[in-house]
Amino acid sequence: MNVRRPHISTAALAAVTALGLGTLTACSSDSAAAGNTEKFDVVASFYPMAFLAERIGGEHVSVTSLTEPGQEPHDLEISAKQTAQLEESDAALYLKGLQPTVDEAIGQSPVKTKIDAATLTSLEEHGTEAGGHEEEHAEEEHAEEEHGHEHEHEGGKDPHIWLDPVKYAEVAEGVGKAFEKADPDHAADYEKNTAALVGELNDLDEKFRAGLADRKNSVFLTTHAAFGYLAERYGLTEEAISGLDPESEPSGARVKELQEMAKADGVTTVFYETLVSDKTAKTLAGDTGLKTDVLDPVEGITDASRGDDYFQVMEANLKALRTALGTK
Repeated sequence: MNVRRPHISTAALAAVTALGLGTLTACSSDSAAAGNTEKFDVVASFYPMAFLAERIGGEHVSVTSLTEPGQEPHDLEISAKQTAQLEESDAALYLKGLQPTVDEAIGQSPVKTKIDAATLTSLEEHGTEAGGHEEEHAEEEHAEEEHGHEHEHEGGKDPHIWLDPVKYAEVAEGVGKAFEKADPDHAADYEKNTAALVGELNDLDEKFRAGLADRKNSVFLTTHAAFGYLAERYGLTEEAISGLDPESEPSGARVKELQEMAKADGVTTVFYETLVSDKTAKTLAGDTGLKTDVLDPVEGITDASRGDDYFQVMEANLKALRTALGTK
């Protein structure tokens, strides 16, 4: 659908960017070049955005993902080839704040339609602790800080909104409207596909509500603070070994704190993820006599994933949480 654009100099690109062309973005899971096809060409930053683009766009879109399957999204560095793909595409879909190099590349790109998923729902600040447990101990933490103990939180806006089916549905609705505006010839199909996807996400939300309703425990322990929105949605508490960056190393004080918390709260399992080393999880579990299991942040689908797409992996996550929390 797109017409190949001539090479734009740095100065010209800066001028175009200054004019503020475009306010939307798009997604994909195929890492092949998406530009210059007969379809609506969309570049997505990583899998959750690509999944939305493919499900909403259907047969009318050609989707490219900037993040390869199995690649840790936080570590992505944009190549010259990928920059060229952006220039040749009709739309880009991304989540600002998750991948700084993507934010920069899309910000400087002349792509007409830019969709920032972070603007389509509300983002919150989460640290290494999120959910009901954090609220319960707020006064205790405040007292500790007054006595010189700094509770170890890694602040900032948490980008992991796709792990909450309700927030992900809000993003899907925004992406659908953006596609309708950018490609009006197929607006009716985009609207229909969006409604179907939102319906599936609502069903997933109900499965989590019902599946986690009757449980012995509400605290779960992860290596990566990716599940704060999910915890808040379903009345749980996530305690993370590290912060929002999955590669960050915990301090000795944090490890000791988690060991004490696990014993006090009856935690049974340390969760790790498929795209990051499980060494830290297994070390902590071994020191405390806990089990380990996978809780997948669904940042990419690989052969190691417990499912072929977002919905299958999320249902596997629900099953793992039910086991860890002692549901009936």
